Amino acid sequence: MSTINFIPSFNHVEACSSLALPKLPIQRPLLMVGHGSRDAEGRQNLLDFAAAYQALDRSRPVIPCFLELTQPTIQDGIDHCVAQGYSEISVAPILLFAARHNKFDVTNELDRARQRYPQLKLYYGRHFGITPEILDLWRSRLTTLDESTHTAEGISRQDTVLLFVGRGSSDPDANGDIYKLARMVWEGSGYQTVETCFIGITHPRLDEGFRRARLHQPKRIIVLPYFMFTGVLLKKIFDTAAQQHTQFPEISIICLPEMGIHPQLLRVLRQREIETQLGQVQMNCEMCKFRLAALSQNGVASHTHNPDHQHVHNHSHHGGDHGHNHTVSDPYADPNHYHKKIWQVP
Repeated sequence: MSTINFIPSFNHVEACSSLALPKLPIQRPLLMVGHGSRDAEGRQNLLDFAAAYQALDRSRPVIPCFLELTQPTIQDGIDHCVAQGYSEISVAPILLFAARHNKFDVTNELDRARQRYPQLKLYYGRHFGITPEILDLWRSRLTTLDESTHTAEGISRQDTVLLFVGRGSSDPDANGDIYKLARMVWEGSGYQTVETCFIGITHPRLDEGFRRARLHQPKRIIVLPYFMFTGVLLKKIFDTAAQQHTQFPEISIICLPEMGIHPQLLRVLRQREIETQLGQVQMNCEMCKFRLAALSQNGVASHTHNPDHQHVHNHSHHGGDHGHNHTVSDPYADPNHYHKKIWQVP
């Protein structure tokens, strides 16, 4: 009898508490910017992540805040630092890929802060991206799964398809990175293949991802949700997986949890923080649609790099369709409409 298993979140608190990190060159506050979630558990995950990171090094304050949907806001976090007498702040986006939030929305909030505090110096770090640490995290998690009771049916990796689920973005560059990471996790793993899909905005969507996975006639599908913390979208993935198992009970489905508070993520964050202090923040912008639009003089954003590799965007409004207090329709629900719009700059 095939089954569906939802693997509970891994508890790495003990491993994190003994983690040794490189020493910081400068003791200046770190503003950790999470995406934000209407889900209370998802919001708390970011706060707990910040607390775990602070506990590893109390030489400077770590201040968590959110881009949208909940509080404290970015402006609240900056106000806190200024009230404590700080005039220089490192800013770390707790975001997995560089998309609109990273390139536009956070930077817009930092521009607002500079207008409010002309004396303030903000050093913006880069997103987490694709790193050896994150690859090791997923490989280790899959190895642990092989050794757990969830493989009691004896289904081999060769009879298993990985289904890699990303958040989805209106930035083709970020969507491409999801495919790259999924491929790198699969290469050399022994699994039959990997399919990649998204829970929103871009295509293929999750239902289509399951359909493509079934085309390989696997005995088992392992769902890898590429999320750092839980939230509304992650729970939607789990609900969809349960529906899929009801429709296709002959296939075992295993859903891995979010990455959570993991030592490997804390290591990456330390690297990002040090980069802001040494002026080594480098962003790969060759395929950024905002940069390409600026170069063609058809866009609304000026996307440049200054000599010390700080990532700079100049723009005049928040824009986007991710308001805080209202529900919006999906502008990319229709694939044909999506393809017509995706390379356009809002």
